[in-house]
Amino acid sequence: MSDRFELFLTCPKGLEGLLIEEAVGLGLEDAREHTSAVRGMADMETAYRLCLWSRLANRVLLVLKRFPMKDAEDLYHGVLDIEWADHMVPDGTLAVEFSGHGSGIDNTHFGALKVKDAIVDKLRTPTGERPSIDKINPDLRIHLRLDRGEAILSLDLSGHSLHQRGYRLQQGAAPLKENLAAAILIRSGWPRIAAEGGALTDPMCGVGTFLVEGAMIAADMAPNLNRELWGFTTWLGHVPALWKKLHAEAAERAAIGMNKAPLWIRGYEADPRLIQPARNNIERAGLSHWIKVYQGEVGTFEPRPDQNQKGLVICNPPYGERLGDEASLLYLYQNLGERLRQACMGWEAAVFTGAPDLGKRMGIRSHKQYSFWNGALPCKLLLIKVNPDQFVTGERRTPEQRQAEREQAAYDQAPTEPLERQYNKNGNPIKPAPAPVVEQARLSEGGQMFANRLQKNLKLLGKWAKREGVDCYRVYDADMPEYSMAIDLYHDWVHVQEYAAPKSIDPEKASARMFDALAAIPQALNIDKNRVVVKRRERQSGTKQYERQSAQGKFTEVSEGGVKLLVNLTDYLDTGLFLDHRPMRMRIQKEAAGKRFLNLYCYTATASVHAAKGGARSTTSVDLSKTYLDWARRNFSLNGFSDKNRLEQGDVMAWLEASRDEFDLIFIDPPTFSNSKRMEGIFDVQRDHVQLLDLAMARLAPGGVLYFSNNFRKFALEDNLSARYAVEEISDKTIDPDFARNAKIHRAWKITAR
Repeated sequence: MSDRFELFLTCPKGLEGLLIEEAVGLGLEDAREHTSAVRGMADMETAYRLCLWSRLANRVLLVLKRFPMKDAEDLYHGVLDIEWADHMVPDGTLAVEFSGHGSGIDNTHFGALKVKDAIVDKLRTPTGERPSIDKINPDLRIHLRLDRGEAILSLDLSGHSLHQRGYRLQQGAAPLKENLAAAILIRSGWPRIAAEGGALTDPMCGVGTFLVEGAMIAADMAPNLNRELWGFTTWLGHVPALWKKLHAEAAERAAIGMNKAPLWIRGYEADPRLIQPARNNIERAGLSHWIKVYQGEVGTFEPRPDQNQKGLVICNPPYGERLGDEASLLYLYQNLGERLRQACMGWEAAVFTGAPDLGKRMGIRSHKQYSFWNGALPCKLLLIKVNPDQFVTGERRTPEQRQAEREQAAYDQAPTEPLERQYNKNGNPIKPAPAPVVEQARLSEGGQMFANRLQKNLKLLGKWAKREGVDCYRVYDADMPEYSMAIDLYHDWVHVQEYAAPKSIDPEKASARMFDALAAIPQALNIDKNRVVVKRRERQSGTKQYERQSAQGKFTEVSEGGVKLLVNLTDYLDTGLFLDHRPMRMRIQKEAAGKRFLNLYCYTATASVHAAKGGARSTTSVDLSKTYLDWARRNFSLNGFSDKNRLEQGDVMAWLEASRDEFDLIFIDPPTFSNSKRMEGIFDVQRDHVQLLDLAMARLAPGGVLYFSNNFRKFALEDNLSARYAVEEISDKTIDPDFARNAKIHRAWKITAR
């Protein structure tokens, strides 16, 4: 065999430039970039060194042959022409990977089969011995790449992909591959920072991939030093003595590096379930004395061990996949920016993100950006120098002011006097100067305009709510058309419902406005960012508005009119309390004394709790959902009501037909449409409301009152109902000030017997 070989090093898309620098540094000659690969020439020692030391490559492929190929027969004979006895024993195991198409081969499985057949036919012995297939741990892994009529046949020296270092047996929901993490660290300048003795911290470390890769770089540890199986292990062309020499050299370098004083490398993770997996991965990598991981939120992580330490903050924030993730992600980036400005002055930061627009919300400008791919997802690496010049604040500063800030920052970061000198002449400890106040990130012009509207609404409605004893109300309802959302206050929580933008609106503009609004909400309403819940409300059908969105099971207590009620802001599209029906609930409370109250389609029975508060003789609440009836039971219990409050599970129409009870006060607020599997047929409020009202009026005692309401915008009450009953529309009397801008939120009628 030749002393020099052509090598192909494959890598994730976007890493080619970094990989060619690394490969040339490890001895690759005549190197050239290709898409997701680097090509060059090398001897066997360099090939082994690339396998052992490449932090960026996926595979190291040794090219056995190139040949032109017009069809499948050319493929078969081109592979057959290789002296396969030089590479594997006849009864060995084999795996074949095929990529590309053309030359009559459009199916990679068929192409791989032709390659396998040629190798097997070449090695078949007169006694019938032949290679077998082992896709997991074969003796020889062959790769054929078809490129514009040329077949490139290669031996995979790596075996399993080189990104699989072996330490990460446990991982989080969306882990970075190890070689991508290493590339991000290299592009972020970590090798330089580590050489200067700098620190490394990841405030969202997950299972610790950045930390382990960073420590291996700092300790001069070959990333694949501990791998036992290679693609060349049972290859007949393997040179064990050469490999052992290179491996021993790498082991010696790692031992020297590990004996150095460890750098300060720390990770912080909010999810307690990931702490132990991270520590297990770090221990498997042999780096427990270099890396420490703690549980902590982004807003509380402490990156610097002392005032004089500098280094790199690196993180890969979550991308968000669920409804309402916009708010949590926006505030996560804002919290990260605030923490960098507060505690990391003079550090460098690297934020790897699949949502670069959110990176602009940190309040710090990036001085460089690089494009990467995380699988099929395009991402950006934002590089930041944490100093006042890069801060995006609410005021413009002169060059003189910026210079003063730099001098103050340098003073704040200066090393302190030795501990024994930190006492005054009376022996009392000297208190350190308070940390500089960090200014909040500036709102955009649109965000500030939105914040002004929220503050104006809050000022007007807050007085009314306090006077009425209400701590949950709507503070904004698409007042500004370009900010199409509803914002409700629930005591010290904010519930945001984003209305889906029309198709005519540019999605990027709609997203930018949403982020502007989310940035403004905590500031304008003086609410903790972690208490803002966002949902997207689209046109609903059937029972979609009642379907579960999450499973946190967290309930919050709110009050109105002396009644305490439980709301769930996270798990469903609606919260368990229809705020627009507040006036109707208060009316029922005032009229319920001594009466038998019936609540149909009761949902969480909030109207029934108000009736009980008003002194109802009894309440009966009917709904099809066991979940909401259990919720209703908790609402009654919260207010100390347990007796004389009946909860009935069933289809309302069927229940009315079967009931023979009488009621003095009835409330009906049906859905617009329902096709639940637990009911017979389909309910349509426009089509079925006459039958529903007739059945309910049959249960109304003489002198009783029925209140009927619904929020179907196109609803029209049947005219002939007025011939049988006294019907009075009271919609305008059931709208409180917080819904005055949206008077069509519902319509309501008072119906009595003639």
